[in-house]
Amino acid sequence: MLTRETIRSGAVRKIAADHGLMRVLSDEELASSLGRLLEGVDRSTGVWVFAYGSLIWNPAFHFTDRVVGTIYGFHRRFCLWTHLGRGCPEQPGLVLGLERGGSCRGVAYHIAQGAVLEELDIIWRREMLSDAYVPRWVDVRTPMATVRAITFTINHAHERYARDLSDEETATAIAGARGFLGACADYLINTVDHLAALGIHDRPLERLRDRVLAQRAVGPVLP
Repeated sequence: MLTRETIRSGAVRKIAADHGLMRVLSDEELASSLGRLLEGVDRSTGVWVFAYGSLIWNPAFHFTDRVVGTIYGFHRRFCLWTHLGRGCPEQPGLVLGLERGGSCRGVAYHIAQGAVLEELDIIWRREMLSDAYVPRWVDVRTPMATVRAITFTINHAHERYARDLSDEETATAIAGARGFLGACADYLINTVDHLAALGIHDRPLERLRDRVLAQRAVGPVLP
């Protein structure tokens, strides 16, 4: 599992760079990306981050509060190929991104004012490793109020963007993939389980989980 320490140490970036399977953003590029998003933003009361996938069950950053909320105009989908963390070059897996359209329930995390730059640096080193996501501000409707938060939408121009996969193709990729962070199916199952624990039932994700479990139960088809 990714930890705060492995992210900060650069261990994950080194693994990605050593394998040469993707272009890894430099420290300067990461800082520039974060700086552009924060430019002109009032951080006096801290910053919110909206999580929809692994940041829910393994945030690896420090936060002062979290609350379930909904964003509109985006939905979560397995739309990014992974050849390392949850897959390999011979059998890549898939991880979540936010696609245009619909809505998405997830978790909004609050980062304290004094910790904004340190904690967002950790998040950037994790989520913006290869520029596969586009960081943006979204409105998150929560039971207490609507908060402005940072989230990560899929970069359609990225070489690892998985466009127009069928449910069956998606399930097959997830069922068979494994990388240095573990099985791709575990990523899916962890997400579904933790969403359910928060009272969030993402029906498409639950159906996908059921497809993946069915495929894993049958096992690979031998020639």
